[in-house]
Amino acid sequence: TLQWETLGKQFVEYEQVAPFLIPEDQQRRLLEFLPLFLKAWDQSAGVIVFPNIQLLASEVSKLLTKEIKRNLNGKPAEEARLALEQLLQQKGEAGDGYLLLKSVYLLSQTDLRTMWNIIGSGLPAALMQCLYLFFTVPLRKTSDDGETSEDKAQTQEMLVKIMLNMYKEEQGVEELLAADKLQSLIIATASLWDQCSHLWKVPTGRVLRTISKAQTKNSIVYLQAVDCIKMAVQNLFTLADTLPACDVCEAASIVLCFVKDSYPVSSALLTEFENSDGYQLLLKILLRCEGLQQNEGDPYLDEILDMLTCLTTCGKTELKVSGNIVHPQLPHFDFEQTRSSGMTVKNLQPFQVLQSIFQRSNDQHLCGRILSAIGTIWAWDRVNFFLLEWTLQPINQFTDIIHFKPHPVQVQFFRLVESIVLDLCYVPHEILKKVQYLIKENIVPFCTLTALQCLLSMTQKDLLFSDIFRDSGLLGLLLALLRKEAKILRKSGGAHLPCLKEGTEKELNVVMLKMVAALTARSVRNTVVLKDYGMVPYIKIFLDDECYRSATLSILEQLSVINYEEYMSIIIGALCSSTQWELHLKLDLLKSLLRILGSPKSHSAFRSCSGFNGLLSLLSDMEGALQDPPSGPWTAVGQNCILELVFYTLQGITAALHLDPVNSNFFQKNDLFKKMAEDLGSLGCFWTQGERQTLVSLEKKRTFAEFLDAAFCSSEPFPVWLKNCIWILNFLDCMVKGTLHQESYFKESQPEIGEESRDDQEAPQAQEEHPVAFKRAGNKLPASAYMLWGKPEEKLEMRDCTIVHPGAVCVMVRLLPKLYKEGHAQLSQEIQCALVDHIQSLVKSEKSRQVMCESGLLSTIITSCQDAFCNESHPLHLPLTRVFEKLASQAIEPRVLR
Repeated sequence: TLQWETLGKQFVEYEQVAPFLIPEDQQRRLLEFLPLFLKAWDQSAGVIVFPNIQLLASEVSKLLTKEIKRNLNGKPAEEARLALEQLLQQKGEAGDGYLLLKSVYLLSQTDLRTMWNIIGSGLPAALMQCLYLFFTVPLRKTSDDGETSEDKAQTQEMLVKIMLNMYKEEQGVEELLAADKLQSLIIATASLWDQCSHLWKVPTGRVLRTISKAQTKNSIVYLQAVDCIKMAVQNLFTLADTLPACDVCEAASIVLCFVKDSYPVSSALLTEFENSDGYQLLLKILLRCEGLQQNEGDPYLDEILDMLTCLTTCGKTELKVSGNIVHPQLPHFDFEQTRSSGMTVKNLQPFQVLQSIFQRSNDQHLCGRILSAIGTIWAWDRVNFFLLEWTLQPINQFTDIIHFKPHPVQVQFFRLVESIVLDLCYVPHEILKKVQYLIKENIVPFCTLTALQCLLSMTQKDLLFSDIFRDSGLLGLLLALLRKEAKILRKSGGAHLPCLKEGTEKELNVVMLKMVAALTARSVRNTVVLKDYGMVPYIKIFLDDECYRSATLSILEQLSVINYEEYMSIIIGALCSSTQWELHLKLDLLKSLLRILGSPKSHSAFRSCSGFNGLLSLLSDMEGALQDPPSGPWTAVGQNCILELVFYTLQGITAALHLDPVNSNFFQKNDLFKKMAEDLGSLGCFWTQGERQTLVSLEKKRTFAEFLDAAFCSSEPFPVWLKNCIWILNFLDCMVKGTLHQESYFKESQPEIGEESRDDQEAPQAQEEHPVAFKRAGNKLPASAYMLWGKPEEKLEMRDCTIVHPGAVCVMVRLLPKLYKEGHAQLSQEIQCALVDHIQSLVKSEKSRQVMCESGLLSTIITSCQDAFCNESHPLHLPLTRVFEKLASQAIEPRVLR
């Protein structure tokens, strides 16, 4: 502060004596003061306390202006340019010119009033003259003046920053009008770009763009009076034939800035640009940008495209167009409510340039930027789509040529078409007809694929498109194409022959199936069309290929709405005909079956199509699959996947029995519970040896719920075979209560169609794709899966034990003696006791005992557990006797007791 006070006093003294000094002494006193001022500035980190700063700025600026004029006066251009270099360079400690320049540079960053004083000194016109010389007159020789390139760059940056600070103010632009250098510099950029100083191209562009944004009515009148834009356009036409495209873009973007930025003030420069064939110039320049390397000239090319986009809104009157809204339309579309926000298209000429470039160029960057520009225009105002499409029809016309464009452009184009429906809520019938024709012709498979994906997104948005695409013939076209592909698949017999389609063409088949699935979803009429076309036998052929399967199942599930028997026949037939190792096919079929069995109307069809026997045959096919360790071909299959298949098989049976007395009676009368027990017992985790098991005394006794907790939720080591047994018993327990079909022990995995097929070797991926509720390594149940079933105590003890399917209890009893393995006698008997106690808990109520008697549980106990039941020393004898006694009290037929 003391330093600033001292400087303030010194400057006051200067002010007092200055009027009495000759100019030379006045200048000397000021130049002696400035180093002290700069030193104080540096030491105070830019925080100044100087009351007369406006006067100082005025004095320094005037002196700098005077020095510039003195060095330029009467000299040829190159000599004047050299004189400026010498004036502003650092000499010794600091030259006078550099000292003045740095002082003005710092002062120009203080406040607006100080800036006004600088502007009022005449400096704006003087520096414009300097810039003109620096830009247009490159030095032919570089003298050894002792100045480094860093010093020169610093001087240049200060000079440019002063101009930017001055010219961003309208007052600064007005000061330029007294000289003729502004229009001269603009014209020079359009005519001398290849001859100008390379180091001053970018700074000149920065300065002119700043002036452009601050244009005033007077500056526009000034530029118009000298035909500045007209001359610039004429010169650019010449440059466009000779200069590299990126250089022409850079020069043209400067001129176009003045046209675009002046429009809010006056339309004069835009009119002059249009009358001078400015749009033809831009078309010529932009078409020359084809094939530019990535990022080469991109900033200026993008700037021109952005300004062209903005110019579409520069017009005096709203466009008056009338279009015919073709129906049907989406329910919430109302054209009358489409209101203008002011950012509407009023000038079609710049848009015609964009449209012409897209039609004539196949350059990925150019075409992509134009599509982005169209999206931007639509986003400004919804009505812009209609204004453009009902006049120039860009999207309609682009559809005819889109297959010639690079793939990324095709993707971007169809996303734009998709947005018409998704964002504008409008159905463009004419455009959709052309897209459909594109699909029919299939000139470029990738384009066809992208177009079909676009229509698929629309179809998934609203049911209306199911009718539109049926009436337009698209559904029939897709069915004919799929019939052809199905015949090829059937002929190949599923083998991967070289002639089979892969890549894009295979993905096209996937999307065609997706599209048919979307068209038939919730549309009985379209499903009937599919059936009437005789497509059902062909559609089911696609089940064998996993990438087609999800959509194929969706189509078949929709078929069930009109014919449950046909659906069941296909699914049960596919399950029974699948090979032993096609586990993922079986899983997908079972999950589809479960979705349909949610409807009670499907149960009769399931039974009549031998659904129960079909599902039980899946269990038979897995004989030995859960052995520990795995043996034979099952070693290549993850046991998680096996358990998942068991789970979904039992889920399907439970769903078919749910609240269906006819099916329940059928299952019971045909001894299918007994068959289920046999099949489950042969999986490999249950004991199948004929020898008697070794009896041991139990040191501890746990409940079945505690076994679940210990097996899956604690760190206690548990053998894999026993964990598998407990899983199956838990499934059966849920089946007893009639809730198995509602459980979610396994993470649902439904990959999108088009994903790569799962590997035939299932073990490595089974953990990732079908995370069963335990992990193979360590066999510990993940917390997420454990949360799905809740606490075991709540699951097994606290829930109301209403017995829905008593036959499942009989299955548990039949498996009871098989809960054994050599070397695990203690653990085996412990789990057996736990299971018997659990069964006993299921028959507490009189109603449950009566139901169990009717199911034949008494006979099952006697026949399946004879050794334990008749041996008083057997650990299971007492609990089995208690169960028997409870059931015997409800026995209806005396022969059962006998």
